[in-house]
Amino acid sequence: MQSIPVDTARLGVLRCASAPEVKLSNTETQEVKKDRDGNTVYTVAVTVRPDGRRISVIEIAVSGEPKGIEPGQVVKVTGLTAFAWSMGDRSGVSFRVDAVSPAHGTAGQGKGGDA
Repeated sequence: MQSIPVDTARLGVLRCASAPEVKLSNTETQEVKKDRDGNTVYTVAVTVRPDGRRISVIEIAVSGEPKGIEPGQVVKVTGLTAFAWSMGDRSGVSFRVDAVSPAHGTAGQGKGGDA
C-alpha cells in the first residue's frame, strides 16, 4: 500500500469531531490494533473544510494516545498521509498521521490554533 502525502494547508481549519478511540484490528474478538513498535493505534474523527467548501469528516489513525484532544477543539496534524485500499469488492481511502495535538492561539478558542 503506497502512501500519498496530504497538504494540510489546503484542508482549512481542522476540528476534532469525536474523542480519540482505540482502533480495533478485529471487531469480533475486540483485538486492539498495534503498530510495528507495539503502540496502540487510535482513531480521531476530524472535520475538514477545504477552500471554504462543504465540511467533511475524515477518520485519521495515530500511534499512541493523543493527549488533550477534545471534540470541537481545533487540532494540528503532522505527517498526514492517505492510503488507497481495496479488499474484495470494497475499496476506500484511509488516513494516518505521525501526530495530532491541540492547536494553540486560535481566535474564538481558549486554546487551539491555525491548522
